[in-house]
Amino acid sequence: MSDTGEFAVGLCSVTFRQLDPATVVDCAAAAGIESLEWGGDVHVPEGDVRAARVAATLSADAGLNVASYGSYLFLDEHLERRLGAVLDTTCALGAPALRVWAPPVGDARSDHEWAPLVDAARRTVDAAAGVGVSVYVEFHGGTATAVATDVVRLLADVEGLFTGWQVPYWSPQSRSAELTDLASFGDRLLHVDVYVWTDDGERLELGTAEEAWSERLRAAAGVTGVARSAGLVPAALLEFIPDDDPSALEAEVAALRRSLDR
Repeated sequence: MSDTGEFAVGLCSVTFRQLDPATVVDCAAAAGIESLEWGGDVHVPEGDVRAARVAATLSADAGLNVASYGSYLFLDEHLERRLGAVLDTTCALGAPALRVWAPPVGDARSDHEWAPLVDAARRTVDAAAGVGVSVYVEFHGGTATAVATDVVRLLADVEGLFTGWQVPYWSPQSRSAELTDLASFGDRLLHVDVYVWTDDGERLELGTAEEAWSERLRAAAGVTGVARSAGLVPAALLEFIPDDDPSALEAEVAALRRSLDR
């Protein structure tokens, strides 16, 4: 845990999709990472319980906490077919939390479209709770949770659901608007994805934006109370390292710690 005691210093394993799980763990441990979100696309595929157990063992042996399972489970018409395998994988990984996605939508969402999403989210939260797992929804462009107002609406409709947050590169806004959005989550935030992109998508070192991230993380820490009371450990998860370069991770961790400690 960082000196602030607010967020664990974390890493999304998808940051290094090109590396095998053992190498991801080695790089993370060497750089001072405390917590890992294992991704469901390459390192711990949905339904691959063996891979999940291997990742869990590797993490534990290196002294790393598993923050969550970063699944690609969508809250849509395919939920029932996939949910059991996703939860089995989450449990084999020993992850206390599961990331899910709202379905892709346009700019508007009618009540007719919203009701199935709420139903799917409730069923997922209930099923996960039955095996001791919490659920958080991805905050991401092109989905039904691409803007904070829709996230807040879903959180209000689904008891026990959490959200993640990242800088909304798909719809850039002012810092004050970002902080307002974070405050609106009302103690239902879990993890934050941390990275620096320019407006044209170039990745920069985190050290170029420490003050900005310090302000964001202070605001984010203020809306993690429910997660903490549930025994979860919110993490600031590094993602999109410049050039996907493992040798850059140590400097990114140092910059993240400085942002947390400002």
